[in-house]
Amino acid sequence: MILAEGLAFPESPIAEADGSVVVSEIAAGRITRVRPDGTTERIADTGGGPNGVARLTDGRLVVCQNGGSTFGIGPWPYDFPGAAKLFRPIGPAAAPLTPQLQLVDADGRVDTLTTEFTTRDGQRLPLIRPSDVCVDSSGGCYVTDGGTMRGRGREMTGLLYAGPDGDLREVIYPLEMPNGVALSPDESKLYVAETRTRRIWEFGLNAPGVIGSARGLATVPSGGPLNVGGADGLCVDSAGRILVATLGTGGVTVFSADGDLLGAIPADDPMTTNMTLSADESTLFVTLASSGRILAVENWLAAAGIR
Repeated sequence: MILAEGLAFPESPIAEADGSVVVSEIAAGRITRVRPDGTTERIADTGGGPNGVARLTDGRLVVCQNGGSTFGIGPWPYDFPGAAKLFRPIGPAAAPLTPQLQLVDADGRVDTLTTEFTTRDGQRLPLIRPSDVCVDSSGGCYVTDGGTMRGRGREMTGLLYAGPDGDLREVIYPLEMPNGVALSPDESKLYVAETRTRRIWEFGLNAPGVIGSARGLATVPSGGPLNVGGADGLCVDSAGRILVATLGTGGVTVFSADGDLLGAIPADDPMTTNMTLSADESTLFVTLASSGRILAVENWLAAAGIR
């Protein structure tokens, strides 16, 4: 069922204990709470383009502020006959913010955590376009920076980690448009989606923020009328199944912890951007960004054809 509609390019849902869902509205520059009856409440005005959001162990929200974009109806994935016409980012923001990680307090106050990170060789560089974030039990967080196109060039980016002290450092470089990021239930593995390659990476962790191994785990299938695809947000259930928001086809693709394709949940929006599970994992909340909706899928395993 559709839990909410009329949202401004929603992303990064967080299922709360009271049954509400917190989302970012990238096109509106705000963080919003959607209650079980579909009504909404503004939590904070971040400005710019708040993308990934996660709740820290101290209760605050950490926000991937990408700086903002101009939104409108534009062709996707490319401008050619037969391309879909979708509400999406179509150009740079008129008044962009500095890309950064933001912190949102319970009262809605927004502060900057950092605008920079330290590379593996010790350089201090600015964030380019922070995309998604997940928090570990130690109070640290993993952050992907999706990079950007500049003319005909592309700035490559990677995976970052900030410990409880907030110091953001690079742990993997390069990745091709890294996006969704999520931990395994025991936090021994980290999964990262590359949007353009459709690849899901599995990184073994020796300690928080310390990579010990890497392998390409799975590739999200292409589909839809143009047979295109992309991997966006990730989440992982308590059984270790990996759920991937699937661009192009629309909906959610489900893999086992071994990378086997288990099933899929279709959606009618090719810009299916992210999802999260309720506390009891019975309901899957999916952000359908271009159409501004949140889809609530009860008994999602059955909906994906998984027994």
